[in-house]
Amino acid sequence: MALKSSSADGRTRSSMQIFIVAGLCCFFYILGAWQRSGFGKADNLAERIIKSTEDCNIIPNLTFETHHGGDVGPDDDSESKSKIYQPCPSRFIDYTPCQDQSRAMTFPRDNMIYRERHCPPQQEKLHCLIPAPKGYVTPFPWPKSRDYVPFANAPYKSLTVEKAIQNWVQYEGNVFRFPGGGTQFPQGADKYIDQLASVLPIANGTVRTALDTGCGVASLGAYLWSRNVIAMSFAPRDSHEAQVQFALERGVPAVIGVFGTVKLPYPSRAFDMAHCSRCLIPWGANDGMYLMEVDRVLRPGGYWVLSGPPINWKNNYRSWQRPKEELQEEQRKIEETAKLLCWDKKYENGEMAIWQKRLNADSCRGRQDDSRATLCKSTDTDDAWYKQMEACITPYPDSGSSDEVAGGQLKVFPERLYAVPPRVASGSVPGVSAKIYQVYNKEWKKHVNAYKKINKLLDSGRYRNIMDMNAGMGGFAAALESPKLWVMNVVPTIAEKNTLGVIYERGLIGIYHDWCEAFSTYPRTYDLIHASGVFSLYRDRCNMEDILLEMDRILRPEGAVIFRDEVDVLIKVRKMVGQMRWHTKMVDHEDGPLVPEKILVAVKQYWVAGGNSTSTQ
Repeated sequence: MALKSSSADGRTRSSMQIFIVAGLCCFFYILGAWQRSGFGKADNLAERIIKSTEDCNIIPNLTFETHHGGDVGPDDDSESKSKIYQPCPSRFIDYTPCQDQSRAMTFPRDNMIYRERHCPPQQEKLHCLIPAPKGYVTPFPWPKSRDYVPFANAPYKSLTVEKAIQNWVQYEGNVFRFPGGGTQFPQGADKYIDQLASVLPIANGTVRTALDTGCGVASLGAYLWSRNVIAMSFAPRDSHEAQVQFALERGVPAVIGVFGTVKLPYPSRAFDMAHCSRCLIPWGANDGMYLMEVDRVLRPGGYWVLSGPPINWKNNYRSWQRPKEELQEEQRKIEETAKLLCWDKKYENGEMAIWQKRLNADSCRGRQDDSRATLCKSTDTDDAWYKQMEACITPYPDSGSSDEVAGGQLKVFPERLYAVPPRVASGSVPGVSAKIYQVYNKEWKKHVNAYKKINKLLDSGRYRNIMDMNAGMGGFAAALESPKLWVMNVVPTIAEKNTLGVIYERGLIGIYHDWCEAFSTYPRTYDLIHASGVFSLYRDRCNMEDILLEMDRILRPEGAVIFRDEVDVLIKVRKMVGQMRWHTKMVDHEDGPLVPEKILVAVKQYWVAGGNSTSTQ
């Protein structure tokens, strides 16, 4: 309910009184329990809202139910009955708009251009709801989800055949089992990480953020999690069907992505470690351009790990069934580019090699005399969205001395989560001082505490894959930090401040994105979405309908959304999502009913292709 201006003071005063009474009357809690498990055994969860005052009926109830057969219940908002969004045809169950296979095949294959993002024009966008496959069930809670995925959620067996001897994934009854193996870790990911940890400072929290390129089913990221390392894994949507989908069903951060002609959607100096395990990326091609892009996103002092061909080619070329001359040349180009980047090789054993990026430009003066060492001309090294990748070296930030870390020294994790990030301390984020940053974090702790009162399941493990659509400096994710969950922090490309570098300096992960386009993920890959100020930010830039339909696409059945925005915006949102099989409830800002910013909580109903939805009783 919004306050309207009036010439009569009495009417204004009356409206305010009604608003205050509504706010006081309607404080409530969302209670709940676990949903139906992936094996299909009912865990008897009935989630419901209990109001703190029995006589208050100003805001309709929001109910959480386990999925069952039944017709769609009546919508709370009678106005929303004017239009109901229909299900898309079942062939769109795994539709990824910007990586659509049929569209991709119309683009050149050179440098993987056809596997890059190619989004549909406005007139080709779908305006229907992507259905879940028949039999879809809630994924297992972490850590069980790391090892088991319900077959019905991603019913594709090709990897179980193609990668059978490499122990990627096995089909067992009604589930896929992930033994933790991989092409380069036949003894399991844990043993492989033990080898990494013998060289890299993983145990003490120095290595916190990792980039896993060509990740397969993301077993490395899945097992790094227990070492308190969070990996951003990516792989293309290609012949290895559903690899990124499997990763997200397992509860591991991943996006659809590729090394092609466009920069990776991450800021400079983001990752403590980058990793490639038989990722099939031609590192020596294009004058070392891909390694130069790794260098851009790698933090000074960070590590690059290459496992598999061409490392130690002399002993392995026969088993790899590749000409030794080809492998020798491939390794020569990698070594040559690494030297140009001033990376020091720290380790080589078996099929694994590890390089370390130097701390600053002073430690790399030798390359100034090398004519091949072309420095990138762009002054904004974080500007990556749809920007062409270049065969040039990203300059280090200035440093005061030869032993100083360019860009600033980071604390080890978890201390760095709330330490003042170097980008803030140096004044690199306009208008943000250390004091403002601390106030910002305090405010988000308050917001998240309010969310936990609304939804008791928020940090219970019920929600594993969480997205923040407008992440700012990562305050929401930091306040939620827990081994039970992870947050994909999205910094919109139109945001007033580019803060993704701050998010990575906190030891969190994220990505650049424009919400006028579809996100690089499969349908049904997030359990909870947080949208703070998203629709105010995108007002008059693109259709609210398109953003909400994209949220519906990537949200799991019975997943939740927390909107935080101006009340007039949320009223429009609430009306539209009522047409999309979502249930909603509006509540006041935690500081009281007179604050124009409100919170809208929504739950997506369970429904599948050709089936019925849950109904509100």
